[in-house]
Amino acid sequence: MAMSLCDDTLLCNFPKCRSKLSGFAWVTACSHVFCDQHGSGEFSRSPATCPACSSALSGKLDIVRTELSPSEEYKAMVLAGLRPDVVLDICARALAFWSYQVHQERMYQEYSLSRAEGQLKQMDKLLTQQNQSRELELSSMRGEITSLKKVMEEYKRKYSEVSERLMERNRQYQKLQGLYDSLRLRNMVVDVGERDTQPQTGHQDLNHAASQQATPLRSPQLFSRRPDAQSRFFSCLEADGAKPFFQFRSPARDRGRPFVSKP
Repeated sequence: MAMSLCDDTLLCNFPKCRSKLSGFAWVTACSHVFCDQHGSGEFSRSPATCPACSSALSGKLDIVRTELSPSEEYKAMVLAGLRPDVVLDICARALAFWSYQVHQERMYQEYSLSRAEGQLKQMDKLLTQQNQSRELELSSMRGEITSLKKVMEEYKRKYSEVSERLMERNRQYQKLQGLYDSLRLRNMVVDVGERDTQPQTGHQDLNHAASQQATPLRSPQLFSRRPDAQSRFFSCLEADGAKPFFQFRSPARDRGRPFVSKP
């Protein structure tokens, strides 16, 4: 905030303070003023330097601690006895100090304003870049949403087709299941009828099997002995692969052997 000549207070020239002055203040020959706290801390070291412009303050009156709101007695006596030209010179120097402080504050405020405007432009530029990147991302996301909607519609169409096919398969299955149940019932009725007629047929088959077991496959046959053939008294069925029950050698082969063996 720029200061005017009618402002009542000055600001501390310490860079990190910038507070309004009240009570006591430290004034330097280089036309800078500091609050009592920072002035006491900075000017207690030797050699003293100005915290604002780094000027050397080695003179006896280069640093003065003054009261900003003096009493009426002080005002009445401070310039008493001085010639008018001295009083005017003192007043001119005091007004020059005040004007310098106002000008310095105005320069500082202008610097702060320009710095803030630079930061604002930089932030505005950064915001514009971010908005552009966000717009690009938003447009790409909109494209993805559109493509995903198309894919979703395609999946919905395929799902409806599959659902229709499944319903058709279910109808066919129900139809086949009904046919299967009817055929099973029909077979059950046929099986029950066969079971009712089966005992007589089974009894006849049992009697037939018993008669076949009582009758031999082939009755033994008696063959006459011939001098040039083997003597077989009984022969079984050769087609079944069975060996003859009794078998004797022919007389031609036993010609050299006695018919009855001697004991």
